[in-house]
Amino acid sequence: MSEIPVLCFPFAGAGASAFRRAQEYGSDTVRICPLQLPGREERFDEQPFTDVPAAVEDLLPFALDLVAGSPVVAVFGHSLGAVLAYEMAHRLRRLPRPELVRVFVSGSPGPWTRREIRATGMSDEDFLRQVRGFAGYTHPALEHPELREMLLPALRADVEMHENYLAASSESLDVPITSIRGAEDELVSAEQAAEWKAATTAGCDLREVPGNHMYLIDSPAELVRLMAAELAPKAMR
Repeated sequence: MSEIPVLCFPFAGAGASAFRRAQEYGSDTVRICPLQLPGREERFDEQPFTDVPAAVEDLLPFALDLVAGSPVVAVFGHSLGAVLAYEMAHRLRRLPRPELVRVFVSGSPGPWTRREIRATGMSDEDFLRQVRGFAGYTHPALEHPELREMLLPALRADVEMHENYLAASSESLDVPITSIRGAEDELVSAEQAAEWKAATTAGCDLREVPGNHMYLIDSPAELVRLMAAELAPKAMR
């Protein structure tokens, strides 16, 4: 059995370190490979993107470096990360190698559903209140004025990128999709999570895990176990 690299795209405002705890859980099947958007952590000095296709084009060479030498790859994204993962999946399918074997989307309606309630353009306080309402979660650093000033540009850019996103193409993937949501998620309904069925011709599995919209913060091990179970048949080839 060999590990399958899973390219991981974080939620709005987060960096690659959001997947650090997931990386700590050992698996013979899954190798967690977080991707870093500009405007945070080691790419802090770079201008963040407000456009999903542009962000994915930027991340593509980093993604290929992370999975170099592997014959297969999977992608995972949560909330904003789900649409980034979906767009990356389309780009990977155009390449001869590696073979994309599964797309994991989490905490997200389908790629043709645009968020109706928006936060872009609001004052800082109203913006943060709205985002907190979206996610049911706020990073502790946002409570500190100096850290908030550093983190807000990337968070604002990510939220704008997510709110403006609508899949430009009606073309479906020919790769299986697993759509995941927290069972107590009040932001994304089970019906919305099921919208991903229309995004693939290869079948879509719907999975619920314990927790709310940000279940992966509290239960990264549950997420790794789920991905490992889904990918095990491919890892055994």
